[in-house]
Amino acid sequence: MVNRVPTQQVALAPEISTWPDDDPQLIGSRCGACGATAFPVQRRCPKCSAGEMSDVTLPRRGTLIAWTTQGFPPGAPYKGPTGKDFVPFGVGLVQLDDVIRVEGRLTENDPAKLQFGQQVELTMVPFTTDDEGNEVITFAFKPV
Repeated sequence: MVNRVPTQQVALAPEISTWPDDDPQLIGSRCGACGATAFPVQRRCPKCSAGEMSDVTLPRRGTLIAWTTQGFPPGAPYKGPTGKDFVPFGVGLVQLDDVIRVEGRLTENDPAKLQFGQQVELTMVPFTTDDEGNEVITFAFKPV
């Protein structure tokens, strides 16, 4: 494997956030019929099945309500580092205000530094390098 300097940063999934905004937000959808919020964007409501979904930006801050450490590379369709390049990472369930619970990476993987009820904030972090040498960015939550 050749170490290359990234040519640019690209989003892993550009449709799920407002990145590269300075203060990026995740993009979900809200049902006009029942008010339910979904992430990522859904065209039909997962609660009532109505087709009245509209895009909505989600709060940047939330509360860590569950977490674990991913100590091995996930299965397909995972496209990140594997083998000696893999670094264990935290995964958490975050309650974003009273709006929605979102599962995502955590910037912290040390269990001694994670607590239930801890406040976290959305950030964007490097994930991998693509075949063109671009640094691929994804969302994560960092303790505040």
